[in-house]
Amino acid sequence: MAPYDILGNVVLVKFDRSAKSSEKKRFATRFLKDHREITTVLEKSARIKGRLRTPTTKWIAGEKTKEALYTENGCSFRLNVDSCYFSPRLASERSELASLVKKGDRVLVMFGGVGPFAVVMGKKNKASEIISVELGREPHRYAVENVKRNKLANVMCVQGNVRRVVPTLKGTFDRIVMARPNLEDSFLDVAFKVINRGGTIHYYGFYPEEGAEEALRTLILSESQKAKKKMRIMRIKKAGDIGTRRYRYRVDIKAL
Repeated sequence: MAPYDILGNVVLVKFDRSAKSSEKKRFATRFLKDHREITTVLEKSARIKGRLRTPTTKWIAGEKTKEALYTENGCSFRLNVDSCYFSPRLASERSELASLVKKGDRVLVMFGGVGPFAVVMGKKNKASEIISVELGREPHRYAVENVKRNKLANVMCVQGNVRRVVPTLKGTFDRIVMARPNLEDSFLDVAFKVINRGGTIHYYGFYPEEGAEEALRTLILSESQKAKKKMRIMRIKKAGDIGTRRYRYRVDIKAL
């Protein structure tokens, strides 16, 4: 069976390159029949492209739409799968980080997308304020809608480049989520400037399994020395695979 991701009413299928159109159509028709909650089948391109790391999809069967309505962790999200990066496989990550938020925390989510981390955290109703910063105009528009959809008063969405936006935000933060796409720039210097002493940064990076922990420790030590900040790595964990023996890692960093 072809691998797939379900986003509410939409299923994204990654077909084998050798699959013929007739085979894809048969698969999609059968899938719609077996999964009544799914209304649209889209073929997902193997490549994620652009600065916003979005996929390219092709309609195969069902309702002709690229817009999904998805629910996780008691929250609902609307998004366009072609213009907004979103991974349902990070649902447990979002739940775990939300459980770490303490009463009165001020939280910053960098690379916030359509708001999944911010909204799931906001739903716990412990943080005093959560600010989600997203570069893309379309994901930002959906993030604003998703905050309203989930009736959250403690989440604010800001559109723009984190390097320009974060320095303009007032105050510092107790927790920072760096749900960054697979980019060369770590952006750790931006986070180090606005984290409170005793606060925690959750940094996401992409590495092959071999040597990943050493590479992450070297990166964080180097960036903290440049910034003249004392940081302690509390934990490094795998947070999902992104390819053959390549993984998304999360590093929990405490500011000393």
